[in-house]
Amino acid sequence: MDAAPSLHVLHTNYQSTVRQLDYYYGLVKRQILHYQSPTIGLFPACSADTHVADLRTSVYCTMATWSLYQAYRRIDDDHGKAYELGGSCIKCMRGILGCWMRQSPGLELFKAGQQGKFALHSKFHLITGEEVCSTDQYEHLQLDVVAVYLIALVQLITSGLQIIYTMDEVAFVQNLVYYIERAYRTPDFGIWERGSKYNNGTPELHASSIGMVKAALEAINGCNLFGDRGASWSVIFVDIDAHNRNRSIFETLLPKESSSKSVDASLLFTISFPSFSTHDTHLYNKTKEQIMTLLKGSYGYKRFQRDGYGCELEDKTRRHYYRGETKDFEGVECEWPMFYVLLMIEGVFKSNDKQVEECKTLLKQLVKTDKNGDSILPKYYYVPKDYIELEKESPGSQLRVSSTVGTASNLFMMGQSLLLIADLLTHDLLHINELDPIRRYMPSYNRPRKGGRYSAFQ
Repeated sequence: MDAAPSLHVLHTNYQSTVRQLDYYYGLVKRQILHYQSPTIGLFPACSADTHVADLRTSVYCTMATWSLYQAYRRIDDDHGKAYELGGSCIKCMRGILGCWMRQSPGLELFKAGQQGKFALHSKFHLITGEEVCSTDQYEHLQLDVVAVYLIALVQLITSGLQIIYTMDEVAFVQNLVYYIERAYRTPDFGIWERGSKYNNGTPELHASSIGMVKAALEAINGCNLFGDRGASWSVIFVDIDAHNRNRSIFETLLPKESSSKSVDASLLFTISFPSFSTHDTHLYNKTKEQIMTLLKGSYGYKRFQRDGYGCELEDKTRRHYYRGETKDFEGVECEWPMFYVLLMIEGVFKSNDKQVEECKTLLKQLVKTDKNGDSILPKYYYVPKDYIELEKESPGSQLRVSSTVGTASNLFMMGQSLLLIADLLTHDLLHINELDPIRRYMPSYNRPRKGGRYSAFQ
């Protein structure tokens, strides 16, 4: 007698899931895919930029689109939406690969001596895929970009998407592995693209970059780039000694970010989603505690102490700061709500409901909405010029204003991508094993072993 009502409940739940997924499909089309380059498939850092594609942002936009692709695979008839979403992901990942493959001569020179002038570029022209600025004009040496690309590549291939087609591409991806293997002794400009805290054009060793590289090496080692259709010659190999050196330097640096930064919110990307670079509970807790104690504000997290980016006191006409200038920014650093979103995602992975709810509550006050009712995440919140002295006298006393990036007319693409992933996870439309098919969030001994007879260290 109970069979009919239970079938009705199942049908109702199924219909509800489809409706929710269709809403997020519209959201992805409006907020992410609308800004994808029609020619090379890359994305800009902010939606108003029609010329410059940012590779780090492109990877996170791809991961958000792929998250919805994974969610759609749960239902029977998606009317071709999963295929379209998967195709957009493939287009972007292949677009990045194509841009970098054109820089192969520089990559070979970089491998010989890790010189910044030969670094793979992090920005390209949004339509043509050509270089837009030289290493003299912009700090392209950002090892975390290559690392997060490789992590995403393995995740997407593991989910069944065909991204790599030829042996030339396999050889080049193997070259990307060689490119990042020496991260433990390669000072770079890091996720914030400025290098040293003093923003004087000096690169330094970053724990966030080295940790991400460590995660990428673990993820791609033994990965068959042709998926389940490959053979021994399409498998990627990693030098185990290089991995061990990266691991030991990374764990020695934590909880510190670099020689100039005692703590940096970028480490959240390394110790939690998408890298999960350490499963040492002591190191993880110590790093997270330091970030939360020293960088948390009412509007998000500061990137690091004395960070001048976005501050009203910063001279936007100068690329670098004068000596000692960072002291001016103390106490009035911008606060980024994106880190609340990242902690929401981490909370789901760690089954920490309290953290998820706390971040949700904090975000409610900070997120804006557009005419469609869609959530818009501001890039950062800053202290207006007239209130800077008052804020310095009494930290946290002044109201902050949201940035011009992260509005309905100029979306902060990386933040929107993370927000979409967090929403899919918290609404039970996406499971953590679908967002992380290679189980990076688990300690190495719990991860599924790769098939085949090839390189198998974890």
